[in-house]
Amino acid sequence: MSWLTQLRSWHADRHLRLVDVNLVVLDLELTGLDPKRDEIVSAAWVEVRRGRIVLSTARHVVNKEVRQLGQSPVIHGVDDDALAQGLSLRTLLQQLTGVLEQGVLVCHNAILDWGFLKRAFIEHEMTVRPLRILDTMQIERNRLLRQGQTLSADCLTLSACRQRYALPSAYEHNALSDALSTAELLLAQNSQLGGAQGALLRQLT
Repeated sequence: MSWLTQLRSWHADRHLRLVDVNLVVLDLELTGLDPKRDEIVSAAWVEVRRGRIVLSTARHVVNKEVRQLGQSPVIHGVDDDALAQGLSLRTLLQQLTGVLEQGVLVCHNAILDWGFLKRAFIEHEMTVRPLRILDTMQIERNRLLRQGQTLSADCLTLSACRQRYALPSAYEHNALSDALSTAELLLAQNSQLGGAQGALLRQLT
């Protein structure tokens, strides 16, 4: 079974309640969109436990082994000085592994982020499989389609999705800020679609 098929099958679980599982909300900053050619610049994650964001679990790690930063100094604010303070990609993955093994991975555009992570894990001979994967972008896409709305080119960006739930504007293109923004978005989606008990995935099928 491919990882994409796994992602779709995990989304099909209609009985998952967010209050019953630990969520690991992750964001990656990348040099591009191709996992075969581009690199992970930084990663950040924060845990959501029993429906609450636990700020003490927040982590932000820069990959000091990035070979070509490209536009990252401009877009992500990651320059050579930041790289010098970073960690190896293996260390980054090891830290992430510790939380992913016992949690549900949440991303905004999970196909992209999990594609990069999966390739990195394979290259470092590490086997990691989250309990499930949730994608706030796909959750929002499904919600809008059920409402009969036409999807515009930029309607599923993280900032556009947050605006529909009256969430405040947040600093973008920083992995930690985006991870926290995604966590807030998921809880807002859950409140509107899943209700107090957190049965959000019933809305996904």
